Amino acid sequence: MPVSESRSTEDRIIALDLIRGISVMGIFSVNVVAFAMIQAAYLNPAGFGGSTGPDGFVWAANMLLVDGKFRSLFSMLFGASMLLVIDRAEAGGGTGWAVHWRRMAVLLMLGAAHAILIWHGDILTLYAMTGLVAFLFRRLAVEKLAALGLAFSLANLLLFGAIAFTLVSQDMAVHGPNPSADVVRNWNANLSSFFPSAKAIAADMAIYDGGWAGVVAHEAAGAGQILVNNILLMPDTLGLMLLGMAGYKSGFLTGQWSDGDYRRIALWGIIAGLIGFGGLVVANFATGFYVPVVLGGFMAAMVPFRISMALGYAALIILLFRKPSQLRARFAAVGRAAFSNYIGTSLVATAIFYGWGGGLYGDLGRAQAWLLVPLVWLLMLAWSKPWLDRFHYGPLEWVWRSLARGQLQRMRKRERLAPAA
Repeated sequence: MPVSESRSTEDRIIALDLIRGISVMGIFSVNVVAFAMIQAAYLNPAGFGGSTGPDGFVWAANMLLVDGKFRSLFSMLFGASMLLVIDRAEAGGGTGWAVHWRRMAVLLMLGAAHAILIWHGDILTLYAMTGLVAFLFRRLAVEKLAALGLAFSLANLLLFGAIAFTLVSQDMAVHGPNPSADVVRNWNANLSSFFPSAKAIAADMAIYDGGWAGVVAHEAAGAGQILVNNILLMPDTLGLMLLGMAGYKSGFLTGQWSDGDYRRIALWGIIAGLIGFGGLVVANFATGFYVPVVLGGFMAAMVPFRISMALGYAALIILLFRKPSQLRARFAAVGRAAFSNYIGTSLVATAIFYGWGGGLYGDLGRAQAWLLVPLVWLLMLAWSKPWLDRFHYGPLEWVWRSLARGQLQRMRKRERLAPAA
């Protein structure tokens, strides 16, 4: 239960920034694979990237502890921050809906630029599209927001559960008596998405090992597929944003609950998540990464475990950083500059792996590629706080805010005058 409203506004914002900062760092731990190798490798190490030895260990560790949990938490924080911005706008005499819609329009534009010019795995366009819908629910009470959030998450579970069931049906039909040509063709197409042929791998590597112009042309041609993927992922993302809005209104995500409540949520939320994802890891290895298990397990069966573990992580982060410290300030700064850090990881990783940069795309195993992760984490922690000590916003936060408000925002903080002798 929430405790009395005794903490300062600054403390509440720090709680949000802390969770956001650690989340964006966690996301890169799994995204690095999508930068370093063919898309099929992201969920299926047996298809590309390695599923044995150190490569298999890195996949299992990420699936057990990271994958999906920090993206869920980041999505919740987007919903919470959305309410914070709207509340501030209305408290200052502005119009909440106008501020929000301008921010989402600019975010959609910047996300599209990121997806086409830098990296196809962009999540900003999805957030902008979903944020426009989430705004409609902003005035609901905590209980209704939580219930609707879980309902949309259930819809996502049912959607991808149906897709997984279809894959199982296709598998049974294609290995049954007299399968039709259409059944065989559909099964092979679905199988190739997770176990790409040598020809498909060579074609993919030719694109991303080539020049920047070729990559941009390829991403622009696939923009329609990005839109389709966003529509498929909207129920899940909307559900998470609504849960984040409930977490903000209830005080859960802003550090206003008691330590005892946070301890219980951290303990049981993380334990439940570990049980669920532990079962998924075992099932994947046991079935040789059977396609319905790979897709249906992660996208459908793990939905409740992913949410419980994300909430458990949020509670644990708040508990660990109750007291001010240099480490807390560093993580919070990463969160305040999360937009810049998110795009920054794309710039760093593509510069290392793509052909226009280091050209290591497809050349490293999963474990080798992951060695970049702690270096990027250190980079995030190293630059964010010194920058924000001098400036009001991260570089891209400043761009977003200036474009959304239609005027350049003051960037540099005023120097404090030394006291007179």
